[in-house]
Amino acid sequence: MTFKQITSPHGHNRQSTGRIMQLVLIATLPGLLVLSYQFGWGILINLFLAVLAAISAEALILKIRQRPIGFYLQDYSAVVTGVLLGLSLPPLVPWWLVIVATVFSIVVAKQLYGGLGSNPFNPAMVGYVVVLISFPIEMTTWVTPVSLLPEGVSHPGLFESLTIVFAGFSPMDGVTGATPLDLFKHSNGLLVDQIYQDNTLFSSASFAGVGWEWANVAFLLGGLGLLKARIFTWHGPVAMLVTLATMSMLFWDGGSSNSPGSPLMHLFSGASMFGAFFIVTDPVSSAVSNRGRLLYGALIGLLVYVIRAWGSYPDAVAFAVLLGNFAAPFIDNYTVPRTYGHNQRRKATAKEEDE
Repeated sequence: MTFKQITSPHGHNRQSTGRIMQLVLIATLPGLLVLSYQFGWGILINLFLAVLAAISAEALILKIRQRPIGFYLQDYSAVVTGVLLGLSLPPLVPWWLVIVATVFSIVVAKQLYGGLGSNPFNPAMVGYVVVLISFPIEMTTWVTPVSLLPEGVSHPGLFESLTIVFAGFSPMDGVTGATPLDLFKHSNGLLVDQIYQDNTLFSSASFAGVGWEWANVAFLLGGLGLLKARIFTWHGPVAMLVTLATMSMLFWDGGSSNSPGSPLMHLFSGASMFGAFFIVTDPVSSAVSNRGRLLYGALIGLLVYVIRAWGSYPDAVAFAVLLGNFAAPFIDNYTVPRTYGHNQRRKATAKEEDE
């Protein structure tokens, strides 16, 4: 006699995939507005190019695979991938860089694995890492926040921004610069107080880094809205942020030249909140059980800090997420919930018992 593990769909969300994706898009609006205000038209141009490329690439591959294009496009997953990439990429990067990142995300990281639900890695983060490694100069040059622009200088207008993006013109001096995490990372030999006093990115900030601190607050608010709507559970994002904060507190030595940075800087600079609520919560590439999501989020938070503090990449969220994606099946194997009717949990790879 053979006993088979019987499982049932334990998630009974009445909202369709398309509706969930729409809510995710709505939740990105606070962050989008803050980023656009702080860094100018480049963010919106990124979004337009990335979404257009994502929809086009998805439609082309679906046609090649002889799948119904309209049916699959209406789940909005391609649009979400484009928006997440557009928000991640620096403003005013060349148009071709946005296209390369997006097409790689859709074609290689998503459709070649079979489409939504089959991809083991977060598509947006795959595309981001590909262009980060391939084009490091373009990917590490950000626009200066609006409040730090020199007197008499403003962000390029829409037409000038389009000219920079499509014609390759360089922005005027004083408009571009480093991010807070990048600046802190490369200020070797200086005390934290010296870094904060010598750089307006920190000295003019309220608690983290000018421009990025309020963008992180905005993404936090959007993420809390999704959490309230029960689009995802709290386990992944909370575990990531708590681990990141704990690590930064453990290694925060009060501000010596060897200090990796304060907890506030790590939580509210870079892509911390964006990653916690819009990337870690990806239901396809993360762990499936609540216990697994706790471990998954904690692992990503740990990796973010380790790479930021002792690695070569100041932000590290994309690399940490992809490593977490790689570990998710292993985590699932040891955190599978107890199946109804069984007294003990079983590993996902456990063989059926014959009697």
